Order: sequence, then C-alpha cells, then structure tokens
Amino acid sequence: MSPFPPASTVRYILGMDSRPILLSIAGYDPSSGAGVTADVKTAAALGCYAITCITALTVQTTQGVFGMAPVAPEVVRDTLFRLADDVEIAAVRIGMLGSGGVAEAVAGFLRQTTAKNVVLDPVLRSSSGTSLIDPEGVSVMCSQLLPICDVLTPNRAEAGELARIDIGVTSDSDSWENTAPRLRSLAARLHEMGCRAVVITGGHLREANDYLSIREGGGMMEQVFSGAHLDSRSTHGTGCAFATALACGLARGVPLPEAVGRAKEYVRQAISAAYRVGKGVGPMHHLFRLVTEK
Repeated sequence: MSPFPPASTVRYILGMDSRPILLSIAGYDPSSGAGVTADVKTAAALGCYAITCITALTVQTTQGVFGMAPVAPEVVRDTLFRLADDVEIAAVRIGMLGSGGVAEAVAGFLRQTTAKNVVLDPVLRSSSGTSLIDPEGVSVMCSQLLPICDVLTPNRAEAGELARIDIGVTSDSDSWENTAPRLRSLAARLHEMGCRAVVITGGHLREANDYLSIREGGGMMEQVFSGAHLDSRSTHGTGCAFATALACGLARGVPLPEAVGRAKEYVRQAISAAYRVGKGVGPMHHLFRLVTEK
C-alpha cells in the first residue's frame, strides 16, 4: 500500500485545484531562511504557487552575509517578461534588488505589465550590516518603485532611510506612546513620495507593534497591530516572510488590513514552530501549516 494519500485527498486538504500565482522578485539565500526559496515555502503554506526571479546571489548562512553579486539587469528583465507571458500573476513580492540596474529593470516591468497587488519589501542591508543594494538602487526604489507599488513593508530603520528623515526612535527604550507619532510622521513622508500604503513592522521596537497607514483620498487611515517579542533564535527572514504572506493574502482577495493581521500571525506561528538549523540565527518553520494541518 502506498504511504501517500490519494491525489484527490491531497487536493482537498491543500486546496491545489486552483492556486493564485505569486511572483517573488528577490535574492537567493543559500540557507533558505530568506529570499526566493523562503518565499516558495511561504507561498506553499498559504495556498499560493510561487514563481521566482532571482535578482542577486549571496554568500550567506545563518551566521551572516559574506558576499553579494547582483544578476545582470537584462537577465532579470527577460525572466520577468517571459514569466508574465506564460502565467497570470496575482501578486508580486519584491525583496532584495542588489543594484540600480536591477531596480530599473523591475520598475520597467511593473509599469509595462500593470502588475497588481505589488508588495515592496525594501531590503537595504542585512541584520549584520552588510549592504544589499547600491546607492543608485535606493534612489530608483524611492523615485520609481514607491509610486507604483501597492504596499511598502519596511522596518523602522528602513522607513527612516527611504524617507530620509531622522525620527529619533530608539528600539530598546522608547514606549509605544512615544514611537507611534514618529511612525505616523514617517508614513506621511512616504505617502508624499508616492507610497499608497505602508506597514512599518515593529519587530525591532520595544513593543512589537506593526503600524499600517493607507492613503485614502486626501487623508490617511491607520491601524495598529499589537504584538509581543518571542524568545527565539529562529528569526532569520521574518521580513521576507511577512511581505510574502501579505502578498499571498492580497492574491487571495483578502482586504489589506486583514491581510496584514494574517501575515503577522503567520510569522508568529512560524517562529514558534521553528526547529534549530545552523549555528547562528536560524530560519522560521515556514511550512508548519502543511505539517500540522489535518
């Protein structure tokens, strides 16, 4: 007897008869804690099918990033247009871009294909401080990508760097009462730069709250998603997982505020379910839903 359930049973459990397609445009992490391979796992766990375009290769383990080499912009451009010609893309997650040339190629693709549900996760540097995009790439991100993406998902430091303002938030000591007005100012500046919606993630803050701001007409709608820090060494790639989970929610037609809440909960559970990998900061257990789901 086969140890595997019938295909019809697998389709029923995992919803494989029809899955929205997520396009992950991101770097390659050999340890699979972040980047395109982590996005594939996140999409699978959340009922989507991931196709990928690698923007940069990294020399990376759970102990840090030791090197980076961007992919040629023309390879990125050709990959994206070939994929778009082949399948219907329901959402896009943009992560590490590596260079200004790659960022320009991605921006041109998004403009020409009028992609929908585009989530921009502005990966500027690794947690150990290694730069993951050149200055030209940051400039292209601000001038070309922000205005055409649907949601931006920076942490506090990334939001400040993109907005080019110092809000003076200290992640270790500031209370939420002091932090929230500063995040509001950051979001307002990002809206001025063309950002439609922004989620400033709070994993590095004293109180791990995520702040959502949506530009609506002449005003802004905001919502705070409360959270708490987990005592874990398996937190590598949390930003990638959050942005990808958010894109999956949008691909499945979930309204943005609800998709943010679902993405935050997915990351929390994936950290809680993690098992040890490597000698450093390990990955979450992206596929815990498939393992535990009955």
